[in-house]
Amino acid sequence: MLNRRDFLRNSGVLALGGLAWQGQAKDLLNFRPKFEPGVQLFTTLSVIDKDVSGTLKQIAAIGYKNIESAFSMKGGYYGMKPKEFATLVKDLGMTWQSHHVMGAPFRMLMPAQTDPKAPARPMPKLPPIKDLMNNMQEVVDDAAEGGVKYLVCATTPVKTLDEVKQSLEVLQKTGEACKKAGITFAFHNHSAEFEPVEGQLPFDVFASQTSADILKFELDIAWAIKAGVDPVALFAKHKGRFPLWHVKDLSKDKQMPVEIGKGYIDYTPVFAAAKTAGMKYYFVEQDGAPSPVDNLTTSYNTLKKVVGA
Repeated sequence: MLNRRDFLRNSGVLALGGLAWQGQAKDLLNFRPKFEPGVQLFTTLSVIDKDVSGTLKQIAAIGYKNIESAFSMKGGYYGMKPKEFATLVKDLGMTWQSHHVMGAPFRMLMPAQTDPKAPARPMPKLPPIKDLMNNMQEVVDDAAEGGVKYLVCATTPVKTLDEVKQSLEVLQKTGEACKKAGITFAFHNHSAEFEPVEGQLPFDVFASQTSADILKFELDIAWAIKAGVDPVALFAKHKGRFPLWHVKDLSKDKQMPVEIGKGYIDYTPVFAAAKTAGMKYYFVEQDGAPSPVDNLTTSYNTLKKVVGA
């Protein structure tokens, strides 16, 4: 099962932690986010490069309003220039809100590199992949040209304290460049950012060592829960710093991403805390989706019940 962490950082799958939402009922009564869900296009990795326009048309037909782009085997923005891709999305009645980019050079570990018993497989030929460590200004300029509101660091090395410090420097510089360009910069978590590295949590380092006007966060709800983090409590600790969310569900055996509503994550308390989080946009993501359009349709229909039309 290919998922974002396997593809980008060779990590594991998600699991559920407890959710506490005491005191959030008032938020739910006073603030209800608009039902304008978006799609993280990594969900469609298996199909989109075969027919970019056709895949986006299907996404729009489901009812999704916002797009967050990601890596494409075609290079660039699904084989297009920034303005070209933005026009395509707009013509389909959607808005290109955000783009994901690597924080450091891409590394794909093949089975033979991680399991000595696994048969050797050739490394797939990949297009040039830009990253913030080496191509920061170019990435920011492209995002500005495309008119996106948010640029998001999809993943960054955090295995050692040196990596955390180096990543922090990259995030700081990128945030400053984005601010000059009129773009909001955010960091997207996996579970590793909530796991201790020499006594420190990388997420805490990033949050405490950067200002809110330089770095926001796109909380991947399921990855945070896997690490034992209560999203509602995290929102309260860093109020207004989570304008973007990734919304996904996990199978009850905690082994694979599934459609929202088919797993065990309860999104009612999370959406009740949307005002505290400062949430502006949320994107459905299902890593390794076996039937992306069908899976996105199921998640859309479930979300409609949770958020309300």
